[in-house]
Amino acid sequence: MTSRISLGDVAREAGVHTSTASRALNPDTRSVVSDDTVARVLAAAERLGYRPNHLARGLRTDRTFTVGIVVPDLENPLFPPLVRGAEGALGAVGYSVLVGNTDNDLEHTEAVIAALTDRRVDGLILATAELNGAMEAEIRIAGTPIVLVNRESNDHSIPAIVGDDHLGIGLAVDHLVDLGHRNIGHVAGPPALSTGAGRAAAFVEHMSRHGLDSDGRIEVAEWFQIGPGEAAASTLLERRPEVTAIIAGNDLLGLGTIRAASAFGRTVPEHLSVTGYNDMPFVDMIHPPLTTVRVPYRRMGEMAAELLLQILGSRDQPAASVLLAPTLTVRASTAPPP
Repeated sequence: MTSRISLGDVAREAGVHTSTASRALNPDTRSVVSDDTVARVLAAAERLGYRPNHLARGLRTDRTFTVGIVVPDLENPLFPPLVRGAEGALGAVGYSVLVGNTDNDLEHTEAVIAALTDRRVDGLILATAELNGAMEAEIRIAGTPIVLVNRESNDHSIPAIVGDDHLGIGLAVDHLVDLGHRNIGHVAGPPALSTGAGRAAAFVEHMSRHGLDSDGRIEVAEWFQIGPGEAAASTLLERRPEVTAIIAGNDLLGLGTIRAASAFGRTVPEHLSVTGYNDMPFVDMIHPPLTTVRVPYRRMGEMAAELLLQILGSRDQPAASVLLAPTLTVRASTAPPP
């Protein structure tokens, strides 16, 4: 069996001292080594097929070089790109990722986070839908750095990477108004979630900005899934049949809205325009292709990882939230009102 390539082997190949090779290979200390030396050491490591010994490195630095990523629903197509973005950014600097799925259950969320902290992950990236104050306090007491992604804490005290939902909903409202719609409804996500509450509030504000009435034109879905979206849209269409367009709180709710419209004999977009939110994979392949607000979830995951790495490098890093600007992708599910 071929012996494992050591740090000393890389140092000899690059013609430098072992300590210099160690600094060049460590992103946290690379800046103290000249660019030419870093390039030489990295090239030598690649030629030899060197793989860092993270166990030994962790013993020296009191780190495990693992990060936990917790998502509420791994079957929701928006989360895999987010996880992939974070994993790519962390893997590039020698971190491994452990992914936990909570099934949107608060008790399960507590168990997953406890399991990850018991394994001494260096930090957590949480896309969890709900995180109560007691759980946040426990994580902080354990000393585990946290970055939230696609949601914010109630008091905005935890660093977060989120999409600008106010802007995104405004893009959808503006688009429909420009097409001539005035009777616009909203199928909202659960108000207990920052995404559900924030997008609903933005809908009310942007409707008011156009001088349009939103009263009685919001129906809340139990969850961000197709079935609850269909149920909420059916209730809205039955209660307010004059509605000619519906802005859904996410793409899955949008798909449920299209299904509900069909049950009411209303063709999309001829009799009802529908917009989604997120631009998840394959919504351009349904019939009709869904007009939706696009959020760069892979970049969101990358930025969450980058922010967590900054915090790990400086434990007194202040809380900071970053808003990512969404864009509107117009497809065939919207048209002028009948």
